[in-house]
Amino acid sequence: MYIKAYLNYLVPNNIEKLATGQKGLYTQICNERGGVVDDLIIYKRDNDYLVVVNASNIKKDWDWFNKHKNNYKVELKDTSDETALIALQGPKAEKILTKTLNINLSNLNYFEIKRFNNLWIARTGYTGEDGFEIFANNFDLIVDLWNKLIAASVVPCGLGARDTLRLEATYPLYGHELNDDTSPLEAGLGWSIKLDKNSDFIGKEVLINQKQNGLSKKHVCLKIDSKLIARQGYKIYSKETEIGQISSGSQGITVGFPIATAYVPPEYAEIGKELSVEIRDKLVPAQVVKRPFYKRT
Repeated sequence: MYIKAYLNYLVPNNIEKLATGQKGLYTQICNERGGVVDDLIIYKRDNDYLVVVNASNIKKDWDWFNKHKNNYKVELKDTSDETALIALQGPKAEKILTKTLNINLSNLNYFEIKRFNNLWIARTGYTGEDGFEIFANNFDLIVDLWNKLIAASVVPCGLGARDTLRLEATYPLYGHELNDDTSPLEAGLGWSIKLDKNSDFIGKEVLINQKQNGLSKKHVCLKIDSKLIARQGYKIYSKETEIGQISSGSQGITVGFPIATAYVPPEYAEIGKELSVEIRDKLVPAQVVKRPFYKRT
């Protein structure tokens, strides 16, 4: 009871709809200004809640969680240093992991988490494809799984590969689309905000005001009409007027052209709007396009 109330106070999504082993919850931690402290996934397990945060924000989030315990009778434990994780992503992920671990994953639905022997497996990922995140507090188990996956011809990939894939799927990334001065509504994550839930939460008043009175900026997808890449921080123009900045940019490996996301005033956010991006001292044409750039079938 207390942990539900505590988590519901911290996040704008609704913890009440989480049941053991069923759908995990994508949400954010908001500050008093409505900005995003971090985005995270919360799973309800047998006897606790597993909160998965961005690795670069562990200390920041841990301090925030403790700062806002108030009078909630909850016990927090940071298990980051004793937890290992492998993210197996791609259209063949289920087939490969099923064969490697000799388990049945067909009943593990998207965003669910279940225990398989000494592993917790969630059907999630940040690439826009099917995938699994495998957690264990036994490093030997994860090393053994890693070696088996390599033997099964799985190709190791780093954050650079993840970044191009999540950008094509237009998944936001903390430090790019998300930060302490940008709200989830401005980031296009209104579907994850439950303003009508029966509990207060940090930043609620600001988000209600944004919902009622409109946003000062909106998140858009841009197709760059050039071979040049628009990087984070590059300026965006409408004719000669600077109107915003790129939040993420890369070559769209799957779609075949340079792509970017950006924040612009609402009047420049409509699909088909012609803008330009300053790249290497040149104004390069760009067009606002429908999100996402890529959606798996």
